[in-house]
Amino acid sequence: MASSTGKERSVNPVLRISQLDALELNKALEQLVWSQFTSCFHGFKPGVLAHFEPEVKAFLWLILWRFTIYSKNATVGQAILNIQYKNNLSQTEKYQPLSKHQKLWYLILTVGGRWLEERCYDLFSNRQLQSFCKIKRYINFGSGLLKLCGLLNFLIFLQKGTFATLTERILGIRSVFCKPQSVRQVGFEYMNRELLWHGFAEFLIYLLPLINVQKLKLKISSWCSPITGLSNSENTLAAHGKECSLCGEWPTMPHTIGCSHIFCYYCIKSNYLFDMYFTCPKCGSEVHSLQPLRYKIEMTELHA
Repeated sequence: MASSTGKERSVNPVLRISQLDALELNKALEQLVWSQFTSCFHGFKPGVLAHFEPEVKAFLWLILWRFTIYSKNATVGQAILNIQYKNNLSQTEKYQPLSKHQKLWYLILTVGGRWLEERCYDLFSNRQLQSFCKIKRYINFGSGLLKLCGLLNFLIFLQKGTFATLTERILGIRSVFCKPQSVRQVGFEYMNRELLWHGFAEFLIYLLPLINVQKLKLKISSWCSPITGLSNSENTLAAHGKECSLCGEWPTMPHTIGCSHIFCYYCIKSNYLFDMYFTCPKCGSEVHSLQPLRYKIEMTELHA
């Protein structure tokens, strides 16, 4: 009685994006399984799986098929998204599970097809006989034709929303929701606010690394906190001490040459060693003596 009730469940069509998400989840799972399996052979000789890689992959996909399509009528990606396959050849709108023949042919077309494609390339790559070359050309032509049919099927899927893969269309299996999906009620005001915030956040992430925050902070602090308590000559020196007269940055190890301008130690030292007649680029004063900035002025500038 319970089984008959289950077969009479109504069909809930699946959105295109959900079907595509299920396919991507399936690919991610296969890559994860393969990477976990190959990690078990890191201690062995390199290339130990190279000669048997198509067979090993086919065996792993066979295990996945046994515990997904065969037992649950759904792949792992579909199970995560509350989707399963329906027998579309049953000529009824009610849910009908896949038949054993459909499950077996699904295994042959997916797992067997990928194994044949990989193994045939190895079998005929080193063969120079004319018969083998013809077989290889036929296989390449058939593979290209299948890919073209897959592309046409995908375009039809985008238009009609059914049979996301060529295998599903050939076998007559269709993706449906296991349970009815509730309609999402999302206000446009909330959506606009979220879109605006995400756009603003991305703009800030792009803009902030381009701003010299330290220099901007020092410049603002120098405007907001003027230096007081110094003599006239010291005030003049501190006013010009906000930046190096050569590099224009906040002076590192500030030094003076006898005028009212400030220089980084390495800037003035390198220029003076290069040119013995170096003069201040601001006022033209010669280098009388290279002296460090007075301690109280330097500390006042840092606190400003």
